[in-house]
Amino acid sequence: MDPRVLEIALVVGAVGLWAACYAALFLVTRPASPRPGPATQELGTESPAVASLLANRWAVTEDAVEATLLDLAARRHVELRQPAADPMQTTVHLRPEADQSGLTAYERRVLDRVGALAVGGVVPVTALTFRDDKQAKRWTKQVRVEIVAEARTKGLSQRRFGKTAVGLLVAAAGVVATVVAAAAIHYNQRVVEEDEAGLVIFAFFFTFIALSAIAGRYPGERDTLDGRVVAARWLGVRDWLRGHEEFADLPPAAATVWDRYLAYGAALGVTRVASSVLDLGMGSRRLVWSSYGGTWHRVRVRYPRFWPKYGRKAFDLITRALLSIGLGLVLVLYGTKPRQILSDAAPARWFDTFEPLARIAGIALLAYGGYKLLRAVIDLATERTITGEVLWVQVWRTARKDDDARPEPVLHYLAVDDGAGDRTTAWALPSELAFCNDGDTVTLRVRRWTRRVLTLKVDERSKRGDFTESTVDHESEDLVATTLGSTMRAVTGVLRAPDVSPATLLTAEEVGHALGMAVRMQDEVPVPGPFRMVTFHTVERNKQVLLLQLAGGRMGAWAWRSNSRGTPLPGIGDGAFANGDRATLRFGETTVVLTLLGKGKGHRQHLPWLLTQAAGRMSA
Repeated sequence: MDPRVLEIALVVGAVGLWAACYAALFLVTRPASPRPGPATQELGTESPAVASLLANRWAVTEDAVEATLLDLAARRHVELRQPAADPMQTTVHLRPEADQSGLTAYERRVLDRVGALAVGGVVPVTALTFRDDKQAKRWTKQVRVEIVAEARTKGLSQRRFGKTAVGLLVAAAGVVATVVAAAAIHYNQRVVEEDEAGLVIFAFFFTFIALSAIAGRYPGERDTLDGRVVAARWLGVRDWLRGHEEFADLPPAAATVWDRYLAYGAALGVTRVASSVLDLGMGSRRLVWSSYGGTWHRVRVRYPRFWPKYGRKAFDLITRALLSIGLGLVLVLYGTKPRQILSDAAPARWFDTFEPLARIAGIALLAYGGYKLLRAVIDLATERTITGEVLWVQVWRTARKDDDARPEPVLHYLAVDDGAGDRTTAWALPSELAFCNDGDTVTLRVRRWTRRVLTLKVDERSKRGDFTESTVDHESEDLVATTLGSTMRAVTGVLRAPDVSPATLLTAEEVGHALGMAVRMQDEVPVPGPFRMVTFHTVERNKQVLLLQLAGGRMGAWAWRSNSRGTPLPGIGDGAFANGDRATLRFGETTVVLTLLGKGKGHRQHLPWLLTQAAGRMSA
């Protein structure tokens, strides 16, 4: 069998078998689907959020947050008012006198969200949405963790993969890592012709850490015996609520009349109108609530995308205008030149068609360039300063600083309500000035025609992002974090690559002089992890004669302990040894290993001199 096929088969087979075990375990531990109990109007002691978790097969949905807000209204922590026929006009009013001592962590988080957005104790329900995707995801994750923690405390839920399952997967990951390491040993002996421990150790640790991390990822919740019983009861409540057709059409403000039933209806997916009105997820960037001026109002925002002038610098606009004017003058003044030059080479009707078109295009370019130049000059002369509330900040355009770098933002959209009306157009904000958040009150110096922001000053910071962190034990997010934490920290040190390039330590001329043959240096071998290496080959037959390896961090320390034997070589770096066809140098936290291969094996007496050259360049 081809040795390459054997190595690939070992790796793919071992990892594939582990993946199959993971998939089987995932299938076996799927949450139960309990049968609904008898239809009943009796509510249990669980909160609407926990009831939502159980009724949705142990998954936290957006209904849980909406139901929590309705439950806070039913328990008089907030008040929901609908001033007109449209439920979308519902407002949330804070009740500072309410006792908050009995609130759960996620109920307090929802109440804090309302309080942070309220102006004068009031906030529209449609203004509760987030304007930053990362903040929305972080907030939702914290709420989910807190709801799951309460369900676990009551014995109604458990982690889908428990300690035993994770332990088995981690143990299996160790077996797979051993098989991968064996394949690396086989590859090492076949290609390098030496027993090098670096690649083997890296293959083992990389495979073990990667598979263990997958095993420890939070896979969700599953049922318990008590949880199935309680879930069946809540499904019976859902059937009873569905029996009242008018219940689905109740608005959020009906929580005052229906008490907690409306909250549990939202948690169980029965309320249609109330659930469509309430939303604590991501909001729309085109219709944004603003509290600038002391009252809540909606502002419709336009985000230009294809405007040639949008966000442009004055120099760019003037340059383009002058180019248009120049090209237009050429077409108008010299549109008849082609007839004079090429009259004998082309029919006259061609020029009869071209000249009017050239004249029209030239006039159009002159008009366009002149207009653009005039507007750019006026834009420069009419800079203005505005003050308002930031409604939305979002990356608009990115660019690469160099070929290998990730695209970096160069312009942001900045929507600001300056109180001038209920419509506005987003400004083009240079990304280096994008240090404001939604809700901040800012003062801008702008150019109106290009909508470009020149300067930005934050007058008052918003409190919309000041949410307390979860106090819940995050064991539910990653069970193996504690057991693998020390291992991960150790591996971080192990896998740190040295800063020195091996290609800078020795030259082909020096190696050729020491070995008495013409050699050339191959390009650095791209080895992932804590190793860097180059090889020297004979010019004549391209055979390896010397392998130069570097190891940094803890792996470098291990390499030093493994190779610091044989004859000591004093005065070279921080320590050096020669042992047969191999020599080792320690310099700071970096270990250098020279190994003679093939025809180079008969020249071990020159290894100390090569180490001296390498140590001198490392010290430099």
